[in-house]
Amino acid sequence: MNNQEFVPFLKNNWEEAGFQKPALIQTKVYSPIIEGKNLVGIAPTGSGKTLAYLLPLINQMEAGKASQVLVLTSSQELAMQVVEVARKWLTGSSMKVQALIGGANVKRQQEALKKKPELLIGTPGRVLELITAKKIKAPNIKTLVFDEVDQLIQGQSLQLIQKILKASDNQAQHLYFSATADVVLDELNQLESDLLVVDVSDEDDSQGDVHHFYLETSDRKKVDQLRRLLNLPAFWGMIFFNQLNDMGSAEEKLLFHQLPVASLASDQSKISRKNAIEQFKKHQVLGLLTTDLASRGLDIESLPFVINADVPMSEESYLHRAGRVGRMGESGIVISLVTPQEKSDLTKIAKKLDLKLEPIYLFGGELLTEEPVKQSEPKKKKSKKSKGKRRK
Repeated sequence: MNNQEFVPFLKNNWEEAGFQKPALIQTKVYSPIIEGKNLVGIAPTGSGKTLAYLLPLINQMEAGKASQVLVLTSSQELAMQVVEVARKWLTGSSMKVQALIGGANVKRQQEALKKKPELLIGTPGRVLELITAKKIKAPNIKTLVFDEVDQLIQGQSLQLIQKILKASDNQAQHLYFSATADVVLDELNQLESDLLVVDVSDEDDSQGDVHHFYLETSDRKKVDQLRRLLNLPAFWGMIFFNQLNDMGSAEEKLLFHQLPVASLASDQSKISRKNAIEQFKKHQVLGLLTTDLASRGLDIESLPFVINADVPMSEESYLHRAGRVGRMGESGIVISLVTPQEKSDLTKIAKKLDLKLEPIYLFGGELLTEEPVKQSEPKKKKSKKSKGKRRK
């Protein structure tokens, strides 16, 4: 990949962004995408996968031709983030990008589609709804991108994807991206054959220095540990839970202590979720409580902390949560709160992911990597009592 191959507006945007060289995944997939090949792109979290597919596709798009590229994402938040990135890189051109997500006004989206945006980015449910209503002409789509594909082809989402594929042109290019797409390669090969697999996981060195710790505690004291973490001078982090009800209960208790937290949940409105992310990015809240909903693709610049209030249910879940820190060379810290019983589950995950897991201690308003020596209380002096004579 060479920015000299870019069309003028894209070349200007590259120079203004101050990029010295493309990321490894961007270099590896550029030519195959330009050549129209179907591929699976696998690279670590925060290594530049979004631009890996956007740059070659934008470089080839023709102004005035509607719905040339469709990007499907696993969440509304990820879709809006990709829209922001695409809009930035389309600066200087007459081409348009349109977000198509659930929770937003469908009539406004239908009106926007009349303006013939070249690039569509959305979630499967809303996109299929618009295809069924013939508001998107699926046969016009030249390239379909599946961002966080391992999540997109699970459960009900897989049925939506299959219907979208069926409605689109058989000759359309298909691009599948994720940090953990390797776990669904068999499923992808069932969807279609002759997929080129580009995996740079072992070669990529874009991730910064990330330390993985566990903080041992009791189950009933986890919220108290979160309260103490939030009171640390430099704390700003995402706090992950496995269950929505546990997250809601923790949020209620932390807010009672007047701590600056917000939550991001699947049962919230689009506006509530958007406000929570914006407040967090502006440091108006220091703790963003969420589930695995926000573990995919969400890019919070220079985030220093990820806290697992619960041990993740799988290695993939841990990898994506931890991937919110250490993005594009930044350093970060991942702390998992564990009970003695949960410690073995976390150790198994760390072993499978080949991570160095160390204990950490919260003592005296500080995080310590060495166990603090608790000072023993001075022994009380025994009061001298007068010795009386023993009664016979």
